[in-house]
Amino acid sequence: MGRFTLPRDLYHGKGSIDALKDIVGSKVFVVVGGGSMKRFGFLDKVINNLKETGMELMLFEGVESDPSVTTVRRGAKEMEKFQPDWIVALGGGSPIDAAKAMWAFYEYPDAKFEDLCIPFNFPLLRTKAKFIAIPSTSGTATEVTAFAVITDYEKGIKYPLADFNITPDIAIVDSDLAETMPPKLVAHTGMDALTHAIEAYVSLFSCDYTDPLALHAIKMTCEYLDPSYHGDMEARERMHNAQCLAGMAFSNALLGIVHSMAHKTGAAYSGGHIVHGCANAMYLPKVISYNAVDERANKRYCEIAQFIGLEPSVDALINHINEMNKSFGIPSSIKDYEGGIVGEAEFLEKLSLVADLAVGDACTISNPRPITNDVMEKLLKCCYYDTKVDF
Repeated sequence: MGRFTLPRDLYHGKGSIDALKDIVGSKVFVVVGGGSMKRFGFLDKVINNLKETGMELMLFEGVESDPSVTTVRRGAKEMEKFQPDWIVALGGGSPIDAAKAMWAFYEYPDAKFEDLCIPFNFPLLRTKAKFIAIPSTSGTATEVTAFAVITDYEKGIKYPLADFNITPDIAIVDSDLAETMPPKLVAHTGMDALTHAIEAYVSLFSCDYTDPLALHAIKMTCEYLDPSYHGDMEARERMHNAQCLAGMAFSNALLGIVHSMAHKTGAAYSGGHIVHGCANAMYLPKVISYNAVDERANKRYCEIAQFIGLEPSVDALINHINEMNKSFGIPSSIKDYEGGIVGEAEFLEKLSLVADLAVGDACTISNPRPITNDVMEKLLKCCYYDTKVDF
C-alpha cells in the first residue's frame, strides 16, 4: 500500500504571505533563523499579519545553519512555557527543520532524540499545535516534506528525521522571499532541488503520483536555474515553484544515497561544513554512474535525459549536470571544495566511519542499487578525488 501526503493547504505566488491573516487560533510561536528575514522586512510582514488575527505571539530567533539538537531542545522548552496552538517557521531549511523537531518535543517533552531518528517513528502530532512553513530559499522544500535534518555537533553527524507527522499543515510559497537570495545560494539550493527530483524519480518507492512532479521539477530546474542565478526574478519565481514540486515528489517517493552521503559528510570534518546543496551537486554525477548499473535505474535516467531534450543516455545526463555545476562554480570533488578544507588525511581517517553512517542513513533504503560499507568507501573516494566510478 502506498501513501501520498502533502500539506492541507499551499498558498503560492507573490504576496501569498498575506494568507497568514486568515489563521484562526489563540497563540502563535514564530521560529526564524539569522537576520536576513528581519533585514529584508519579511519578519515584520509575518508579525503584522499574525497580529491582525488577534493571536498572542512569541518570537524565537537565531536558529543557526545546520540546526543543532541543543537549539531544538531550547526552542521546545520555550514552546512548553508559551503553549501555542500554531507554530510558524520562516526562512531557509534550517529554521523550518528546527521548528519541526521543536514541535515534536513540545508535544512530547519526554521523547528521546534517538527515537525520532528512527524513520517514521514519530508519535502522533497536532495534539497541541499545527504548523505553517514559509521558505525563503528555493531548494530544501521542507515546507511540503516529511523530513527535517538536525545536527549533533558533539558527534559531527547530521540526522535526517523522517515521518509524515512533520509534514506542515500549511505551506506558503511566496517568491518575494526568494528574490533576496545571493547567487551562490541560488546555485546550491537549485542543485539541491534537482537532486531531490532526480533521486525521487529513480527511487524504489517512486510511483504514478510522484513521477510527474519529479519530471516537471527537473525540467523547470534545468530551464530556470541558470537565469535565476544570473538575477532574472521571473526565473527566480519559477525556481521557487520547481523546488516545491521536487519536495512533493521526494517526500513521498523518498531519496537515495546522494543524500545519505551529503548528510554524513556535511558535518564530519574539522575544516568546516560541506554545504548540503553543494555536496549533493558534487555527488550526484558519481551516484548516477553507480546506480546506472541497475537496469531500471538506467532506464529512468535515460527517460530524464530525453524529457529535458538530451540524447536519451546516462552519459548525456551526467555531462549535463557536470556542465551545470561548472557554470555555477561548484567543484567536481570534495578535495577541491572551498580551497581544500577537507584534508586528505582526515578524509581517509574518517572514511570507514562516514561510509558506515551513510549506508545506515534513512535515505539509503530507497536507493535503486544496494550498497555495502566497502562499496560506499569506494564511492566516497571517487567523490573526494573525482575519479571514475567503474564498479
